[in-house]
Amino acid sequence: MKTMQRFLILLLSVLCLAGIIPAQAEGQDVDLAAAIPLNFASETAKQQVTIKTFIDGDTVHFFVPESVIPGGVLKARFLAINTPETTGKIEEYGKKAAEFTRSKLENAHSIVLESETSAWQKDSTGDRYLAWVWYQEAEDQPYRNLNIEILQLGLAKPNSSANNRYGDICMKAIDFSKVQKLNLYSGQKDPDFYYGDAIELTLKELRSNPDAYNGKKVAFNGIITMNSNNSVYLESYDAEADQYFGLSVYYGYGLSGKGLEILAVGNEARIVGTMQYYEAGGTWQVSGLTYRMMKPKDPGNIQKLSDGHQPAYVLTTPETFLYGKVTLQGEESSQEFDYAQLAVATSIEMKDLFVESIYTTQDEDSSSNGAMTLLCKAGEHTIQVRTAVLYDENRALIGEDAYLGKTIDVRGIVDYFEGAYQIKVFLPSAITIHQ
Repeated sequence: MKTMQRFLILLLSVLCLAGIIPAQAEGQDVDLAAAIPLNFASETAKQQVTIKTFIDGDTVHFFVPESVIPGGVLKARFLAINTPETTGKIEEYGKKAAEFTRSKLENAHSIVLESETSAWQKDSTGDRYLAWVWYQEAEDQPYRNLNIEILQLGLAKPNSSANNRYGDICMKAIDFSKVQKLNLYSGQKDPDFYYGDAIELTLKELRSNPDAYNGKKVAFNGIITMNSNNSVYLESYDAEADQYFGLSVYYGYGLSGKGLEILAVGNEARIVGTMQYYEAGGTWQVSGLTYRMMKPKDPGNIQKLSDGHQPAYVLTTPETFLYGKVTLQGEESSQEFDYAQLAVATSIEMKDLFVESIYTTQDEDSSSNGAMTLLCKAGEHTIQVRTAVLYDENRALIGEDAYLGKTIDVRGIVDYFEGAYQIKVFLPSAITIHQ
């Protein structure tokens, strides 16, 4: 009997090595990421790199020599895999895939990118380069293939996985993850994903494609930077675009207690509400927020994620504010936007503005009575700064005399009013007067 058992075990091992059956059928540990060596002598292009920015599970930006890529940054799109999204619509297991890629490369002793051929090839977007990603855990360890490792763990769907130089091992990795029912193939819910009726996405996706979500319930994360007139402003940094994206969220009078505490300035919050175009202001906003105290983990609730944050106050030149362009790269194509259009509701700083003239709102029936619009010069450029009603430490109204004819630095929120972009200032401390 023991002889027969040994024979069956040997037979299974041979079949596994031959690829006739997947190795996981015998219940043994399989490490396909280490099954193939990195061949430095092959004809493919290779480059040792360091990390610039993590984007998601299958996209990372690396520093390379200028001789490899002009500008010294190679935006790598991993070959053979397609991990779930975390930079647009949020998908199940996307966060886990992104965190896995970060954990492996962040702690790597060495990282080497390899092309499929003898030259670096761009993907369909024309902005990223297709790459095999190899990493070394320690100096005395062999290089591991991260693309294959991600496939084996079931953290990606195949993307032309069979049609490449490592196609056979890629297919074995895919078979392994399916048989073992790992992650995307588990049939289980992702513990990091919210299974509510809202569309899970990022502020970048929401701000770059607002019409697609008009009237729909959406959920996103952001840092709360300002609270004014029953609304809060949120912003979130996107590494791939190297820009902050923001949105105004109207909470009205429907929240109290714990719900309002979640919306405190400095908190990172998960917002759930309905996307709508605010006709009076000419901007997009989210409204319809709810908080059920008895069910704090309800996916329809707003939620506090962390605290202690500060507005970014991105230092911005007048030229960028008025004429700058931003190109956002999608999976298959790119879109170009005015800088200020995408920066609406985010915090910025602008320096050396000369206050040439001021208009003050005079309407005793309006909450804006006493608010000012400062027309400022920066060289040949005109920047409009709109203030809330400002009071000094003695609760005296601050008027035009405080700023007219002076040079100032301002910190505020990008706003849109009557066809023009402006900087909206909410506090006296956000305006610094040059002495």
